[in-house]
Amino acid sequence: MFKNENEISDDKLSSIEQPCEPDRDDPLGPPDQLDSAAIPPGVDRRTFLMRSAVVGATVVITGAQMSCQDRTARATAPARNVPDEPPLSADLNVVKQEKGPVMTTLDEFYKVGPGPSSSHTIGPMRITYDFYQRCTKLPADQLAKATALKVYLFGSLSATGKGHGTERASLAGLVGKEPATVDPAFLDGLRDNPDQSFPVKLGAKTVNVTLKDIVFDSVKGDFPHPNTMTCKLMAGDKVLLEQEYYSVGGGFIEWKGYTPPKKNPPKYPYSTMKELRQHADQNKLTIAQVILANEMAIPGKTEAEVYAFVDKIINAMVATVKSGLAVPDDSVLPGPIKLHSKAATVYKRAMDDKYQADRGIGVLSAYALAASEENGRGHLVITAPTGGSAGVMPSLVYGLGEGGRKLPLDKIRQGMLAAAAIGYLCKHNATLSAAEGGCQAEIGVASAMAAALVTTAYDAESRVVENAAESALEHHLGMTCDPVAGFVQVPCIERCAFGAVKAWTAYAIASNEIASRHRVDLDATITAMAQTAKDMNSKYKETSEGGLALSVTLC
Repeated sequence: MFKNENEISDDKLSSIEQPCEPDRDDPLGPPDQLDSAAIPPGVDRRTFLMRSAVVGATVVITGAQMSCQDRTARATAPARNVPDEPPLSADLNVVKQEKGPVMTTLDEFYKVGPGPSSSHTIGPMRITYDFYQRCTKLPADQLAKATALKVYLFGSLSATGKGHGTERASLAGLVGKEPATVDPAFLDGLRDNPDQSFPVKLGAKTVNVTLKDIVFDSVKGDFPHPNTMTCKLMAGDKVLLEQEYYSVGGGFIEWKGYTPPKKNPPKYPYSTMKELRQHADQNKLTIAQVILANEMAIPGKTEAEVYAFVDKIINAMVATVKSGLAVPDDSVLPGPIKLHSKAATVYKRAMDDKYQADRGIGVLSAYALAASEENGRGHLVITAPTGGSAGVMPSLVYGLGEGGRKLPLDKIRQGMLAAAAIGYLCKHNATLSAAEGGCQAEIGVASAMAAALVTTAYDAESRVVENAAESALEHHLGMTCDPVAGFVQVPCIERCAFGAVKAWTAYAIASNEIASRHRVDLDATITAMAQTAKDMNSKYKETSEGGLALSVTLC
């Protein structure tokens, strides 16, 4: 057997112990110090010798002086560990759900709301709207004492909330606006005129609120979730009502003491792709048909009601692409980056490409850019699974439909059901939150969902659907979330285009390879994503403390 070139034999290691005859100006020090290279007791020999060699080489390169004792101390010093991030609280339902079957449904998963972030915009607006509703239900004598409403943002919400418009979304919820129906112009107005005051009617009492009532609090701390926020109804210095909330990704929210609503059991319970495929194969169903059965069973809906919701989401996705393509070429996205819109330009130029394959890639990218730029403007988008990844799925939906292949609506419906299954599994066994797992949890999951969408729309068997989703997710593992200036623009918008193209590539490979020879299963890749999320440094988790957020200089 041949040894790995990176391996060093014991004979070679032994030679490191023998001090060479030094030059007159040997930077390693006098020979008598070098002679005392005995291996300290209790220290692994190979580790000590290797580290000694590295220390010695560093000394030579830098021209520094170092005694044998200092070298020994360096070689035997314990490796420095990066402090672990506080784990997610075991009380969070998003953590508890990992122990049972998938219970998420379409109307919980696909949400319509303002960009640019499901966790930093839609989630906080849902949270403050929920708190507003709670306040209105307090006894009249308590409401009569109310003087102020306050919201405190922590963790990633505080770190990048300015760029995400978290304070504007939070204020909108406090004044009674919901994500699915809020006029984006209202949020734009808050950005352009931040000193506005709004009356909030609480029983017979009216409390005025402004953006100053949304407080960017501590970024670092032992929070139950990286996206933690607290809402308070005040009576002077006294707290009348207080609730701690968590925006756990994809627009999903929880609160301290949260109990999930009661649901019916699924017809086909599963918590892994292996179990999902077993249901499909044993019952001679497609993955989409298994999901449809569960969508009917869990909330007690009819098939027509399920498809009506799917159609609503498909139409909303198509609308975001069309809106983005209609924006003039010289439009500039809000914020300090001064990023020019380019979806329309890419589309026009792609349509003039000589080769059909180039046109296809260019047009698909333009569709993704269009929807993602709408997200960057803070306009209404669809979480699929998040706001930051809101360009991926719409690009394929539009490309398969009226914007390209013109497949029948039912084919796209089936694809949307299969795509949801992939998103459910990633949420169930890993995360959809960039604040918890980096961009792999957003663009990566969106790309995997889109790959399942396309593969299903073309009537592939369940194994091919899994293989396509797996490939798309696998090749996003480790992707960090490092938004420049805290805005969901660079690198987020272009990443949606790459996520869409990777999804199509995954479909092309999966539908042409021998399915049984695909060596990596989706469950293993989701597990890898979850573990990578745990190991990833917090500065690459939607904090704008590393990566492009530091290397890009804004003029």
